[in-house]
Amino acid sequence: MRQLEVTWLGHAAFLLLTPGGKRVLIDPWVMSNPVCPTAYQEIKSVDLLLVTHGHFDHIGDAVSIARQTQAPIVSVFETSLWLSRKGVDNAVGMNKGGTLSIQGIQVKMVDAKHSCGIQDGEEIIYGGEAAGFILTLEDGLKLYHAGDTALFEDMALYGERYRPDIVCLPIGDRYTMGHGDAAYAVELIKPRWVIPMHHGTFDALPGSPGEFAKLVGSRAEVVILSPGQTRAFSPAFGGVR
Repeated sequence: MRQLEVTWLGHAAFLLLTPGGKRVLIDPWVMSNPVCPTAYQEIKSVDLLLVTHGHFDHIGDAVSIARQTQAPIVSVFETSLWLSRKGVDNAVGMNKGGTLSIQGIQVKMVDAKHSCGIQDGEEIIYGGEAAGFILTLEDGLKLYHAGDTALFEDMALYGERYRPDIVCLPIGDRYTMGHGDAAYAVELIKPRWVIPMHHGTFDALPGSPGEFAKLVGSRAEVVILSPGQTRAFSPAFGGVR
């Protein structure tokens, strides 16, 4: 079985190539994402889409990619209804605390402390609540994408209960926790690896990956990726490409 490959597409968007060969796209904002590499701005093949919440910088290209690929797209229930109304045939709704087995991957939806309005033309549509996902992959490796969130105490419960190996945490500040709170979240969750995200896309997201790494210290390996860069992981070890 192959290693998990994680490619950061900038902001909160990640493309995973799982040990079972599935392509999973999390928070599909790529076409108008100013830091997403051109090579990834057109996604033609994907097996599963995951949306943490309805803000434009997370759901922006979900409709077009889901229509083109016909891949199932998982989101909180209210957001899935909106996706269905936009002509997405494979919208899969769920809610926090629930688990789905889909495309050979266990998808657990967990809490995130954030808002979730969907901008639809001139309207703001109620999109349910923001969430995070804990994925259990085919080789048992677990990845926690926290979505947009503030620091909250239940992160310690997620670390104790689900023991994620890899955590993707926002560090940008202003709209999410900054690098200081994110470093404290690492202490709560206790992952082996942590990938900072949701920083540097705009001037309003000043969180620093370097300062984050200094604050985390030896508590986890901080994997700082550039947009388009891939890192390979396995339960036994992590390798860099």
